[in-house]
Amino acid sequence: MTYKVKAAKHEPVAERESALPSRDQNFDVETDVAVVGGGCAGLSSALFNAWNGEDVILLEKAPELGGTTIKAAFIYWVPNNGPLRDSGGVDSEEDFLKYAARISRPEKYDPNSPTLGQSRLEYDLYKAIYESGWPAVERLHEKGGLRYEHAPNWVDYWASLDEDKVPAGRALVPEGINEDQTDGGKLAIESMSKAAAEAGVDIRTGHRVQRLILDDDNAVVGLVATTVDGQELRVGARKAVVFGSGGFTHDKDLRDNFLAVPAYGGCAARTNEGDFVRIGAAAGAQLRNMQYAWRTPINLHKAVEKDPDMQGTFAVAGDSMICVNYKGERPLNEKLPYNEFVQRMYDWDPLNCDFPNRVLIQVWDQHSQDNSAIDYFGNSIVPDGVDDSHVIKGDTLAELARNVGERLERFRGETGDLTLAPDFLEKLEVSVARWNEMAADEVDKDLGRGSREVELTVFAGPLSDADKETKNPVMHAISDQGPYYASLLIGGTLDTKGGPRINTYAQVVDDRDEPITGLYGVGNCVASASARAYWAGGGTLGPMIAFAYRASQAIAEQPARRPGHSAAAA
Repeated sequence: MTYKVKAAKHEPVAERESALPSRDQNFDVETDVAVVGGGCAGLSSALFNAWNGEDVILLEKAPELGGTTIKAAFIYWVPNNGPLRDSGGVDSEEDFLKYAARISRPEKYDPNSPTLGQSRLEYDLYKAIYESGWPAVERLHEKGGLRYEHAPNWVDYWASLDEDKVPAGRALVPEGINEDQTDGGKLAIESMSKAAAEAGVDIRTGHRVQRLILDDDNAVVGLVATTVDGQELRVGARKAVVFGSGGFTHDKDLRDNFLAVPAYGGCAARTNEGDFVRIGAAAGAQLRNMQYAWRTPINLHKAVEKDPDMQGTFAVAGDSMICVNYKGERPLNEKLPYNEFVQRMYDWDPLNCDFPNRVLIQVWDQHSQDNSAIDYFGNSIVPDGVDDSHVIKGDTLAELARNVGERLERFRGETGDLTLAPDFLEKLEVSVARWNEMAADEVDKDLGRGSREVELTVFAGPLSDADKETKNPVMHAISDQGPYYASLLIGGTLDTKGGPRINTYAQVVDDRDEPITGLYGVGNCVASASARAYWAGGGTLGPMIAFAYRASQAIAEQPARRPGHSAAAA
C-alpha cells in the first residue's frame, strides 16, 4: 500500500471531543502497540516496535503522513555517532553532559555537582540521549528505515562555549539529501513510511485520537479515535500506547496560557494542537516544561493567513540588512540562532508595559535582494517570480516607512494595536547610518554580528562570492539609494516542547513520578529534556529518535495484558 507523504494542508480533521478516559474495553481492533502520530516520532516508534516483533497500529490525525517533519531539513543531532568516531573525533559522555546542562538550565548549572546542578531526572535524560542516540540511528540505518550521511561541518549553535568540546560532527542527514538540504524531511518520511509498511505496521490516516481507555487498575489498555465523518474506532493495545503527536503550536488557548509571551503560532503541522496535553493530563500525567518551545521567527503575513507551508525564518538573510522595532531602533544581532533571536523579541519593557520587539521590521536594499534571495526556509528575501506579497517596498526610506506603517495598520488586530512610533523614520535613518558606519570597519560594535563562527556559516544566509571573501561577510553597508524592502517578523515556534512528563524510557509518569502503565510519549508532545535550550541543528530530531528507541526497549520487556500478543524477537 502507498501512503501520501506531502506536507498537510489545512484540511478538515475530526473535531476535538472530551479527553476523559473511557473504561469500556469493547474494542474494534486489537494490537500490541498503538502509536499516535505520523511524523518522525510516530514513525520511528512504530518501526522500532515492529522490528521487535510487536503488532503495531499507527494512527495519524491528518489525511497524510509527515507531520512537521516533512517540512524539516532533517538534520539530526547524535552525540558520539559512528562517523564522528571513525573520523578520529572524541565525544565523551562527560563533555556531552556538561554542554547539554550548561545551556538547558544555565541558572542551575554547576560543573562541580554530581548532576551538574540539574535535577536527577534532567541529568538522566541527557545521559539517555547520549547512550541511545547512536544505537537508535544505527538500527534505523541498518534496517533501511532511515539511512544517514555524516554532516561533519555542521556547527553546534553554542560552539563558542567552553563546554562544547565537539563543536562540529554530531550532525547527520538523510542519505541522498540535496545540496541545499531542503528535502531531508521528505526523504525521511518517505523512507520511514515505506519501511513501516514493509514491517507490517497498520497505518490509518484521518484518525484523531480523542481519549485513552483504562482498565480497573488505571493501566492504559487502548484508545478511542474518530474520523472527520464521525466514525469511531476503539483500539485495544495489549502492551502500550505511544504518543508522538506533536506540540500545541496551533492551539491559541494553550499558547496564551502557558508560553507567557506573544507567540504567534508557528510552522508546525496545522494538526499540532496539543491533543496529548489534554489526553495525558486527563489520565493523570504530570505536565512539565509548558513554558518552553523550539522558537523561530516567522513571517507575520503568512502566520495571519495560516499558511500550512510556512517555514521558520531560520536565517535572517542579507548582509546589507538590519532589523528594527516599531521605534526604528535595532535591538538584536540579526544572525543569532533562531531560538535565541526570538527570545530577544520577547524582551520586556517594564516602564512602558510592553514587548517592544514583538514585531521586527527586516529592512534590506537592492544589494541583498540581488544576492540573498532564496525560496525556502522561511526567507523573507525571495527571487523574482516567487510570491512576495509579504514584502513591503519603497523607493526611499521615507516611502518604505509609510508603507510599513500601512501594513502594520492592516494587522493591528493580530499585533496588539501596534503602530510605528511618530519618529520612526528619523530613528530608522539613524540606525541605518550607524550600521553603515560600523560596516565600513566590518565590526558590529553594538551587537556583535558576525563575531561567532555559527553566524558566518549556519546563519549567514546566501551571500555574493565577493562578500564571502570579506573580513565580516555578514556586514555590508545599506545603500543610500533605493529601492528598499522590508518584511514583518514575529516570534513563533517550530513547535512547543512541553507536555506530559516522561522518564528515561519515555514512560509517562503520574503525580508521584510513577509510570502510568502502558503509556509512553516521544517528541514534542512531551516535556523535553532541553528546557530552554536549542542545543544544535537537529537537537529536536536526534533525541526524539533516541527516546523512541528506548520506549521500544521498555515495551519489549512488558508482558501483554490481554491474550493475543504475537511478538517474536526480530
